[in-house]
Amino acid sequence: MSEEPAAAGPVAAVVLAAGQGKRMRSDISKVMHEMSGQPLLGHVFDRLDELGVRDRVAVVGFAREAVIALCAARGARWVVQEELLGTGHAFRQAVPALADFRGTVLVLCGDMALLSGATLRRLLETHRGRGATATVLSADLRDPSGYGRVVRDPGGDIERIVEERDATPAELALQEINTAIYAFAYPDILEALGGLRAENRQGEYYLTDVVSLLRERGRRVAVVKVGDPREAFGVNTLAQLAEAEAAFRALRAAGRL
Repeated sequence: MSEEPAAAGPVAAVVLAAGQGKRMRSDISKVMHEMSGQPLLGHVFDRLDELGVRDRVAVVGFAREAVIALCAARGARWVVQEELLGTGHAFRQAVPALADFRGTVLVLCGDMALLSGATLRRLLETHRGRGATATVLSADLRDPSGYGRVVRDPGGDIERIVEERDATPAELALQEINTAIYAFAYPDILEALGGLRAENRQGEYYLTDVVSLLRERGRRVAVVKVGDPREAFGVNTLAQLAEAEAAFRALRAAGRL
């Protein structure tokens, strides 16, 4: 169990760190590429340390030996995703490790090293304050290419998240994107997680689909928009790693990290 970081009640974290990152063109896991002196995953663990979240489970896969060693050094447990069948499938691998946990599960990506503790606190506080089953962290990007889009209903609430490869032209024009960072009420989220289907072009289980599944069940889904879009930056190429390094230095100089 964790300390009580930003919202009353226990908080655990599931960190998705199984992907290869093919565009990195490297034999090491994407999350083990270094930025400012430590692996990307190490920066994610730093934010969890800042929040006081000690109960953390990493989902590992590609080149996992080094990832597991870092997890052990940073007090994280790990589970293995043998087949990379999407983010929903990855989260399912962590369910046995959560066992009898009751509280809020924070889902993070192991390559997103620019998120601030303040943003994650706001996500947790909004999630708890709204009494939501799920809360999505979103961002407005001038160029949303490569990201899933946030589709809102006429009232301004989140209706669904559509992956770019499955989006219509109108949905592709949206600039509000899903950062793939979530807060989930646990174990309430398990029913929707069990309802995920791989009915998409990639044949994968998308964690994003829990939004529409929860809406269909009448459950509350909240959304928090990050103030600085740089925090939503994920690393998929070596060029993006260099961009992340520059942004990290700027954010740190401004006292944001």
